[in-house]
This record gives sequence, structure tokens and C-alpha cells, in this order.
Amino acid sequence: MEMASYLVAAVVVEGLSVRKVAKEHGVSKTWLYELVARYEAEGEAGLVPRSKRPHHSPTKVADRFENEIVRLRKELTEEGFDAGAETIRMHLRQAHRRAKLPSVSTIWRVLKARGFVVPEPHKRPRSSYARFEADLPNECWQMDVTHVRLANGREVEILNVIDDHSRLCVSSVALFVFKAIDVVHTFYKAAGTWGLPAAVLSDNGAIFTAASRHGVCVMESELLSLGITYKHSRPSHPQTCGKVERFHQTMKKYLAAHKAARSIGALQALLDAFVAYYNTRRPHRAIGRKTPEHAFGARQKARPSGHPLVVPPHCRVRQDKVNGGNVTLRYKSDLLHIGVGRRHNGRSVLLLVKNRNVRILTLDGDLLRELTIDPTRNYQPQGC
Repeated sequence: MEMASYLVAAVVVEGLSVRKVAKEHGVSKTWLYELVARYEAEGEAGLVPRSKRPHHSPTKVADRFENEIVRLRKELTEEGFDAGAETIRMHLRQAHRRAKLPSVSTIWRVLKARGFVVPEPHKRPRSSYARFEADLPNECWQMDVTHVRLANGREVEILNVIDDHSRLCVSSVALFVFKAIDVVHTFYKAAGTWGLPAAVLSDNGAIFTAASRHGVCVMESELLSLGITYKHSRPSHPQTCGKVERFHQTMKKYLAAHKAARSIGALQALLDAFVAYYNTRRPHRAIGRKTPEHAFGARQKARPSGHPLVVPPHCRVRQDKVNGGNVTLRYKSDLLHIGVGRRHNGRSVLLLVKNRNVRILTLDGDLLRELTIDPTRNYQPQGC
């Protein structure tokens, strides 16, 4: 302010020209003309330094967008959906198709200014991870089971199946307990909607593989018959199935934002609503902020590349003791009761099983019963 007073005094009091004073002191003559005009209009108060902030900014976010950004952040968070700047901008674009929208960085600054963004410690850079991604939709499906609880505390299993390339959720099904045959039913239902994949990747759970039991489970035999490659992750290495594991987290975040379901039907309704939003509306960071459904439909689909094989007969021998006139046999994860007659109670028997054909013999080799299993019935009565 002292410099301003000196220059103004030289012009006003001494009568020197503005050009001469400005040249001698290395200042802008335009600025000095403005300074003299302010002094003549306001006196000494006119020499106080003014803010250089512009009176208006064409790039400033309009109030309506700022308020809408905050509203979308709250709504998406309350629903348990992703509420990042990219997602918010996508929703703004859907609502204002012809308007000039704020950039992602501007939306982020609005969220930070309003206190929605909390500084976090630096994470491991994404470039340090060795990532794999299928080149085509249906080239590989990842499947895995996770657990949630109903309002009454009862645990429920959820089988999620994800397309490796597009991150599309092809199936999300809740059951109290998943059996191997349930996995097959879920797989075929998803394949009926999205097509058969070329490969399937899962962990080593008992419903996915019988390798630890030195056998072949129903899922393995079904995929083998379709010419579909079946792969399993290394034991204790969930990163191999990282995409479906990450989907579990996104799904559970959504479920946590809602009241716990009172029934398995209510839980399935929540899952269906989440999958519909996730597949069709939520931009996914890993696929260039496209929706999974868009990414799935953008390329030609992969198909099973292996030759369908005739699955060899599944032969086994089981020893049992007749109890209540029945013996038990597990067929495709279902426990069946086979009637042989109460007169044989307490007798030890052998069951010779070849697929659905069963022969029941005494330890001396006498045939007690021969039958073909009816998989629709848990009890196989005599005479059938």
C-alpha cells in the first residue's frame, strides 16, 4: 500500500504524468491509471489491495450441479452402490444429456469440499499386480460361494458367477446349502441366458470338484460332456478367482446398506435388484467405466473349444447295513433311501453302483435287489 500511495502522490500532488511515473518505477501504466481513479473516487481506501479473484468463472460448477452431485452421492451410498465421481458423472449424463457437465475431477473436488472424501493411506499401485483378463466374453466364467445371514441369524450361501472379460454377473443365487447338483442347475440356467462359456474357473470346494476324494463330481462330468475346460485355483490362493471375490465385496456392501432379509426369498429379491443395477447401470472401473452388459455385448462370444466327450460310467462299491428295511446311497449329492425289506434288518450288504444302476448283494454274493435309480424320488421303494 505504501508503494501505491507514493505513486499516486507523484501523479496527483506533483503533477507528473502517469506514463512517466509508470516507466520510471517499472509498473503498468494501466494499473496506475486505475489506482489514480480509485484514489480520486474513494480516497485512501481506494489504495487498499484488492482481491485478484475473478468476478465470474465460466468453468465453475453451477449450483444446481453441485447440489445434485451431493444428492447423488447420498442416494447411491444409502443404496449400497458405488458412489465415486465416475459413477456420479454417469448419472448426471443420463439426466442431462445435452448439458455441459462438470468433469470427473471437478466432481471429486466438490465431494472433497463437502466432506465426503476422506484422505486414505497410499495403496499398492495397480501396476504392481500381475493381472489376467479374458479377451472375449464367455471365454471364462469365475464362480464361488459366499455367506450372509438373514435377519434371524441363519446363515445362507450365495453362489455368484462372473464373466471374466466383462465382469457381467451371469448368476447370483441364494440357498441355505448348496449341493453339487445345485451348482449344475445354476450353471445351466445362466448358460440358457448368456450362452455356454469356453471355460469355468472355481476354487477346490467339495461342490466344485471331487479331486480330493479321487473321484469326479457332477459338475466336472457335465462340463466334460460339453467340451468346456474346467480349471481350479491353487489351494489357499483366492487371488486366482479375484474377480468373483471382489464381486462378493461389492454385493455385501449393497446388502449391508439394506435391512437384513427375513427370508431367503426376500434375499433373492435383493440380489436380483442389485444384479440388474450392477450389470446395466453401474460403470465398472476395470473395463474402462463401461457397464458389464455393454462390455459383454461389444465383442463376439467365445464358445466351448473342447470336443464333447462321453463320460465313462461312474462305478463304485459301497458297503452298508440294512436299517429299518432300507440302505442309503448318495446320488448326485442327494441321499437316497432304498428299500430291501425289514426281514434283512441288521444284515451287512454290498451296493454295486454303475451310474443309475444299482445291485444290492449280501456278503455271500446273494442278490437282494437290482434297480435303476429314479432321481426324482428320495425313497426307492421295493417293486420299482
